Amino acid sequence: MNLKSLKGQHHVSAITANAKKNYEFYTQTLGLRLVKKTINQDNTSMYHLFYADERGNPGTELTFFEIPNAGTTYEGNNSISLTTLRVKNDESLQYWEKRLEEFGVTHEGISYHTGRATLRFRDFEGQRLALLSDENNKGVKGGKPWDNSPVPVEHGIVGLGPVTLTVPRGESTAKILTSVLGFEETRTFPSTIEGQPDVQVFETGEGGTGGEIHLEERDDLPAEKPGRGSVHHVAFRVEDGNELKKWVDWINENRLPNSGSVERYYFRSLYFREPNGILFELATDGPGFEADESFETLGERLALPPFFEAQREEIEAGLKPLDIGKRSEK
Repeated sequence: MNLKSLKGQHHVSAITANAKKNYEFYTQTLGLRLVKKTINQDNTSMYHLFYADERGNPGTELTFFEIPNAGTTYEGNNSISLTTLRVKNDESLQYWEKRLEEFGVTHEGISYHTGRATLRFRDFEGQRLALLSDENNKGVKGGKPWDNSPVPVEHGIVGLGPVTLTVPRGESTAKILTSVLGFEETRTFPSTIEGQPDVQVFETGEGGTGGEIHLEERDDLPAEKPGRGSVHHVAFRVEDGNELKKWVDWINENRLPNSGSVERYYFRSLYFREPNGILFELATDGPGFEADESFETLGERLALPPFFEAQREEIEAGLKPLDIGKRSEK
């Protein structure tokens, strides 16, 4: 199978119980741009909010499904246990440490145990996040922060960094990453938990912070019970629809149950679960979020793919209003 390497992270999708507070935190505190306010295409009663750089470039997107009755997350294995967000350099982490304190956000201080300067924190629902310095990154390039963000552009978030998978059986997940998805194991670093194996680092594409997965094996945890503040899935970048078709064939050849190619309008997707139950998505780089909105007005209205437009009145009636309004001025 003549497959091109996956290009790195495409997006991470998580769960929130409160779209309004979620919007306020990720735009006002973290300074990301809401580039698309749409629906969960598999359940149109849910918002699907996309936060990203100035125009939602692949590799910069952190998305949320709103599930108002989502319960508490009980953290554990078989999970995406940490999402990192890249900033320009170590100096920016100093800025962010002060900013998080000013906004009353609990954090763990700057550490270096992954080999890079990192600042772990949580959002208002306990979402596990970290800011990561790109100072020595030589791999996948980041995006461009929005000029109208409340965070100065020089300190803005430029994209997704490594995603941590926490599993009870690391070998089976590692096999999928390497033998099926084409990642390469490049290094390890010590676990922060005494008595647990080193965390394995896998890279794809140009590698670096935008092309890494961290695999943490834990034998001391129950399976995670997801809820608000948990991650639903991670998506990896595929160049285009033709390449995605090849990946569908390859995943089928490897006898992994999967969704086949799914039309999401802003990109096409393929979904499957690895042996520890974590949901993976492969998603195309395009067409992108300007398919139905201008760059200037991204995220300001409820955007529906054309195949949902006939249901707009019914869909809007089932959603709690989330008034974003015009945001083109600071």
